[in-house]
Amino acid sequence: MTIAPAKLTDPAVRAFVTAVNAGDRDAFFALLAPDATMSDDGSERSLADWVDREIFGPNGRMDVQSEASGGHALVANFTNETWGEMRTAWRFTVDGGKISRFETGQA
Repeated sequence: MTIAPAKLTDPAVRAFVTAVNAGDRDAFFALLAPDATMSDDGSERSLADWVDREIFGPNGRMDVQSEASGGHALVANFTNETWGEMRTAWRFTVDGGKISRFETGQA
């Protein structure tokens, strides 16, 4: 059973999922800290390159299955036109209402 983005606990994480699902790159980057970083499957990635290749270019979408750690940890079925659907884990660091880091990988 999926959790609607509007029901997610943390406002920044809620906005992240909403921006991904809407394909709204501008809204996505507006909620990140200026020096935000990310990793995929334990490897550091260039955030802008990664989100264009994995999310916004191939129409990525997150269907959240569960949340933990005050809304800073999600398990979601992530789907895009490149890889299809996969079960993924997401962890977020939120500072001052902005996401300063997120980590994702297969769950």
